[in-house]
Amino acid sequence: MKLFFDFLPLILFFGAFKIAESHADEAARLATEHLGFLVSGGVVGPTEAPVLLATLVVVMVTLLQVLWRVARRKAVGGMLWATLVLVVVLGGATVWFHNPTFIMWKPSVLYWVMGAALWISQSLFGKNLLRAALGGQLELPQPVWQRLNWVWIAFFVAIGVLNLYVAYNFSTSTWATFKVFGITGLMFLFVLAQGLWVSRHVPDENDSAGGAALAHADAPAERP
Repeated sequence: MKLFFDFLPLILFFGAFKIAESHADEAARLATEHLGFLVSGGVVGPTEAPVLLATLVVVMVTLLQVLWRVARRKAVGGMLWATLVLVVVLGGATVWFHNPTFIMWKPSVLYWVMGAALWISQSLFGKNLLRAALGGQLELPQPVWQRLNWVWIAFFVAIGVLNLYVAYNFSTSTWATFKVFGITGLMFLFVLAQGLWVSRHVPDENDSAGGAALAHADAPAERP
């Protein structure tokens, strides 16, 4: 259920984008008539409508997710707060300026913020956030935790760069597909590889738990 909750904004973003893209003229008319007050100039063109509507969908869904957790008196994780801030700021800029570039930067900024959090906590405070999150489920030597931390930092930096490469060198439609399937697929393969590597460093009785614990870590379910 948590996995579905995490991926819901991403799924709805992609669905809204593809539906609007296949009915671009109708989407532009709908956006202009009902959402023109949110857009500079008040008019949305067919080429702009898909990403603008999809961005508004993800902003609303992410906001509802936060409100839902608050209403149920559940903790709102740092990643969800960061996602909300980024989609509101960068998504709002995308809508107002008719420019998808702002929302395209959101995944990269989010991953770099997460990588920076891992680096700062380790380098400045001597605290390994991965160990803090998984130490109760997974027993590893300290050097392995440190290497694992640096590998995740490198991955976050690389995936952020790759996202911008696709954003600036391919169409918006291609970027949207890559963001949903490409980044998610790379994340899955990376977590799987980490689970296999970690399983070599845990005591025999924890082998099966090692890969499972890492696979269920609070790695980013990327949100648009």
